[in-house]
Amino acid sequence: MTHETTTSPLLMPGRLGRHELANRLVIAPMTRNRAESDGTPTPLMAEYYAQRATAGAIIAEASTPNAVGQTYPNTTALHTDAHTAGWRQVTKAVQAAGGGPMFLQIQHGGRVGHPDNSGLTPIAPSPIPLPEPIHTPTGRQTAVTPREMTAADIRQTIRDFADTARRAVDAGFAGVEVHSANGYLLHQFLAPNTNHRTDAYGGSTDNRIRFTTEVVDAVSDAIGADRTGLRISPGNTVNGIADTDADTLYPALLEANAGKDLAYLHVAFADPAQPLFARLREIWTGTLIANPVLPADQIPADGGREAAERLLNAGADLVALGRPFLANPDLVHRIRTGAPINAVRAKYAMYTGGPTGYTDYPVYN
Repeated sequence: MTHETTTSPLLMPGRLGRHELANRLVIAPMTRNRAESDGTPTPLMAEYYAQRATAGAIIAEASTPNAVGQTYPNTTALHTDAHTAGWRQVTKAVQAAGGGPMFLQIQHGGRVGHPDNSGLTPIAPSPIPLPEPIHTPTGRQTAVTPREMTAADIRQTIRDFADTARRAVDAGFAGVEVHSANGYLLHQFLAPNTNHRTDAYGGSTDNRIRFTTEVVDAVSDAIGADRTGLRISPGNTVNGIADTDADTLYPALLEANAGKDLAYLHVAFADPAQPLFARLREIWTGTLIANPVLPADQIPADGGREAAERLLNAGADLVALGRPFLANPDLVHRIRTGAPINAVRAKYAMYTGGPTGYTDYPVYN
């Protein structure tokens, strides 16, 4: 059966920093727990990313910049030579497949962690535990109360982000994405319900955005602003976060960073109908990557095309899709030809390990 070629603004060439893109579709960072237990990327991961090399750009899954920042079992890291070597094999595989630029997301879990995962007590802005169980090698366990970060912890963590950014460039990445979203450490500093500090990093809006801004500055100083992206998710309640002042905090965060010529801003769970999205687009004059809200339990029949095009029409420059790319390594081709979309096999979609539901999704013939 043949399908007619369709036209879509998603398939037009795009640009990301210094890079020309074949299309405006970006693979969103998706934790899939296929690393070694110490966080080293595996050959299976290289195969997975190479399969999806037709995307305009790839933002690789969250990697922790230090041991205490580890979130879940078998998540990737980038703070040892073994980690660097593992990631280098991934970027080489994508390059060999003709892929576009790859960025690496740097994520510190903060309170989203467990001693059974990292061997260490998690650290966070304030000693407020995650209000839900967390995955460990022996199953879901009650979250522990994190240790409140000292001034020395904050300084060291900022240095760790910068060091990991340098390793990422050494491993062949075009740049990195500073993860200040989805309830992890930087988002915990932003949100009033997880940041009860009374020092320069807590209380006022200016104080709560300080940590994210200092991390961005350190990473930019280490590898260049044009290699540095920032991810946010205003109003996202995952991992027990309550962005109760999102309408004022996020404009302030962007105003503090908009003039730095960063590679991009990535807004996760973006809703083009919300006034805040329009306000952020107005403030951010650089490249904006938007990630649409899609149904939690399925992929739309069009692979997310309609939602993605709506974001482009609302001012996004590029659109990041997650599960549609997970289940459809040839998603760009399927959108171009109108071919049917693979559904996610829910049982194996995320975190079970191995090739099933990861590298065994078929391409359309």
